[in-house]
Amino acid sequence: MAKLKIKSGDTVRVIAGEHKGQEGKVQSVLIEKNKAIVERVNMISKHEKPSAANPQGGIVKKEAPIHISNLSLLTKDGKTTRVGYKMEGDKKVRFSKKSNEVI
Repeated sequence: MAKLKIKSGDTVRVIAGEHKGQEGKVQSVLIEKNKAIVERVNMISKHEKPSAANPQGGIVKKEAPIHISNLSLLTKDGKTTRVGYKMEGDKKVRFSKKSNEVI
């Protein structure tokens, strides 16, 4: 199982594929599939059968997973950056390789 450098809550930009240039917040990360679900990116229409929770059924728009390699982390000033790890004291922290600041 690979260590992923993007976590839930990070703001990311899509750097490749059909949704290139779109930005959003990571809702969840699927570690075993190397994918992430990003808010308002890679929207799909899903047909749902009527159920107790949704008696009407119908077509529902929702986010589909997108591969981690197509995402890049955004810094506070809105630029993309790669992520590295370093030790601060006895803690391992993520840092931006462009600005060298802790994320």
